[in-house]
Amino acid sequence: MFAKKNLALALCLLMAGCAGSENKPQAQAVVMPAPLVSQAWLDDYEPRLREAIKGSHFELERRDNLLVVTAPVQGSFNPDRPHMLLPITLGPISRVAKLVEHDKNVAVLVLGHADSSGAAASNRELSHERARAFTAIFRLSGLRQDRLLVKGLGSDMPRADNGSAAGRALNRRVEILLTRQDSLKALLAQYSQPAAIPAVAQASPAAKTAKSKPVTGKQVVAAEQAN
Repeated sequence: MFAKKNLALALCLLMAGCAGSENKPQAQAVVMPAPLVSQAWLDDYEPRLREAIKGSHFELERRDNLLVVTAPVQGSFNPDRPHMLLPITLGPISRVAKLVEHDKNVAVLVLGHADSSGAAASNRELSHERARAFTAIFRLSGLRQDRLLVKGLGSDMPRADNGSAAGRALNRRVEILLTRQDSLKALLAQYSQPAAIPAVAQASPAAKTAKSKPVTGKQVVAAEQAN
């Protein structure tokens, strides 16, 4: 008799526990922030990037946990064909692409920027086309979508006053952001919300214009093979 009572009590408690668990709200999934790039990685890559763009009109800066290479539109693109790269640009960008090509932990986000002249939609489209021109060089080096993303921001992120010709020239640029591969989508998400776009540091004076002929597809491939 005593054993039967204990068994009945155990069954009762078990059933009550199960019923209680069914009524409990499901735990919410916790979204962990993207891993940060280590200072050791930044210290290692920064001098290598500086060497890759040495002698060019590109700029390099640390921005929080990123390394950012900035290419001004002036001197990088054909003035008569605004989304066509000049040959002078191929050397430095190909060397940057080669640098990250074999490091599977590194990813690249290419951002195109424009000044505020003209229609906003046209500026965004042009900035995207210019960013894609840089992205093409990285694709030739073997980077795929899981390590390479592109976005045109138009005039959303000025780094100088659009009221002057010099300021507008500074705002027309392409930025190459290097980060960890597992941080790439989170990084892109930051630039997909205009209200939350990170602040941009003031740039150095505009580079001198380099006169050259527009680049062709064959020249892009030749430059990639040479590097």
